[in-house]
Amino acid sequence: MAANMALKRAAKANRRKAIVAEKRKSELLSNSPLAQVLRAAQAPIRHCVVSDDLFRAGMGIVMLTRGASFELAIGGFLVDMLGRGVKDSYFQRAAADTVEGMLARMRSESPITAVDPSYARKLLRDAAAWAQSHGSAPHRDYAMVERLFGDVSADACDTTFQFGAIGGEMGSDPVSPQLIAC
Repeated sequence: MAANMALKRAAKANRRKAIVAEKRKSELLSNSPLAQVLRAAQAPIRHCVVSDDLFRAGMGIVMLTRGASFELAIGGFLVDMLGRGVKDSYFQRAAADTVEGMLARMRSESPITAVDPSYARKLLRDAAAWAQSHGSAPHRDYAMVERLFGDVSADACDTTFQFGAIGGEMGSDPVSPQLIAC
């Protein structure tokens, strides 16, 4: 009978361990960067900007922010139109006033233009696809951070982007980002 009790206690301990392990796993998943991005993708879009250097020099920043309160989720992408596509991407959360400070700093360093989110998403997807076709994979976090766009459809934008050197110059769509209304 003592052996039977020991078996019951061991089985009970194993069930508890499994429950605790499952709880820890779900807590880790709910706080993972991907889970944070997916939650943030449900919030309203506050800013979507592209640095004008992207079209002048061939490299620049695309930034999307989402949020409804004092804290915003930021998705940032460093895009190389001449070769590497999406070179860097990051996701972070910041206070709304911090984001406004970031945007002001970006404006002081180089002009930025507010664009339709579908334009930005298409630009990123096309840059990543073009670079990958030339042997350069996008940044390792690109796929995760790009999901911050949520249900924004890149297909809603009909702009065509050109990548790489064309006649010794960086080519971009002849339509400037200021005129985009996808």
